[in-house]
Amino acid sequence: MVAQLSVSVSEASLPLTYGIEGVVQVFTCPQRHFFTTVMAQALRVAAQGSGVLVVQFLKGGIQTGIEHPIQLGQHLTWWRPAFQRCLGDAQTITPEEQAAVRQLWEHLQVTVQGGQYRLVVLDEVSVAVQLGLLSEAEVLNFLEHRPRTLDVILTGPEMPASLLAIADQVTELRRLI
Repeated sequence: MVAQLSVSVSEASLPLTYGIEGVVQVFTCPQRHFFTTVMAQALRVAAQGSGVLVVQFLKGGIQTGIEHPIQLGQHLTWWRPAFQRCLGDAQTITPEEQAAVRQLWEHLQVTVQGGQYRLVVLDEVSVAVQLGLLSEAEVLNFLEHRPRTLDVILTGPEMPASLLAIADQVTELRRLI
């Protein structure tokens, strides 16, 4: 006995193997110290065997930059820009620090197209936009042109309305006193 499937034209155009479409999540909070929640999610995804990339745009350190990623376990890679301090004030950011953030951003865009990551965390991306290190338009472009199955988490206070609008989930963390 032979069975034949009938599929719609829209289903016929899908590739034979396809994954679940990725989502954009936003975690925002007036304070800048709520990274634990996001990191727990990243660790869970990595523990399941999927590639995770955490990108911190404003926190440098010793031996940082794209040449020196931090590797947590087999599946979680952590990038920081190649400078030795944490950024917070637009007036004190040097041209070298701006270039390091730009290098990190450009490397990120190329790397994620390779398909090795299931989740990318863009930590304090809203502050990087506010400081003029990244533009809102280029973050939106990244989100719109990311691989179809890639989940992205955006964090930071005062998230731009355009990034909130594109998000599938928005979580606002508050401290109740």
